[in-house]
Amino acid sequence: MTKTSTYAASARGPADHEVRGQIVLAATEHFSRYGYEKTTVSDLAKAIGFSKAYIYKFFESKQAIGEMICANCLGKIGNDIKAAIDQADRPPEKLRRMFKAIVELSLQLFSQDRKLYEIATSAATERWQSTLAYEEQIRTLLRGILEEGRQSGDFERKTPLDETVMAIYLVMRPFLNPLILKHSLDYTEDAPGQLSSLVLRSLSP
Repeated sequence: MTKTSTYAASARGPADHEVRGQIVLAATEHFSRYGYEKTTVSDLAKAIGFSKAYIYKFFESKQAIGEMICANCLGKIGNDIKAAIDQADRPPEKLRRMFKAIVELSLQLFSQDRKLYEIATSAATERWQSTLAYEEQIRTLLRGILEEGRQSGDFERKTPLDETVMAIYLVMRPFLNPLILKHSLDYTEDAPGQLSSLVLRSLSP
C-alpha cells in the first residue's frame, strides 16, 4: 500500500476541538466569497462572531488557517488521484490514469472555486507545508507505480528509480502547481494522453 503524506498545518489548542472546525469552515466560506489576500483575522472574527484573541487560541495566524484549508483541499485531491490509480490493474494504465486525474482535478480547482485557488497559489508561492506534503504524496504514488511496473516487467530497470520518479514528476508539475497551471490551460485537453504516452515509451524495457 502507498503511504499517504501527512498534511501538517500550524495550529494551537486540541486538534479535535470543534471550535477549530467551526473556524476553518467559516474561513473557507469567507475566503471563497472575498478572497484570501483581502481577508484579515479581524474580518474572520467578525464573520464568525468570535473575538480575534479567541481565534488566536487555535491558530497563530491567518496563514495557519489558510494552511488548514489548503491541506483539506489538497488532501482530497491527493486521495482522488489515488482512487483513480487504484481503478487500474496494470502499471501502464495506472500511470495514464494518474496523469488524467491530475489534470482534471487541478483544472476543476482552477475553474470551479477561484477563491480557494487563490489560497493554493499563495501556498505554492510561499511553499507552505501543505503544498510540500501534496508534492511528496504525488511522488510517493508515482514511485509505487514505477516499482510495481519494474516488478511486473512493464518498465525498464536500468535508470535509477529516484531519477525516474523526479523526471516524470517534472513532466507532471505544470499541471500540479497552480502558479504554472494558469499558463498550461491551452494544453489540458490533450496533455494527459500525449504526456503519458511519451513517458510510457521512455519506460519500455
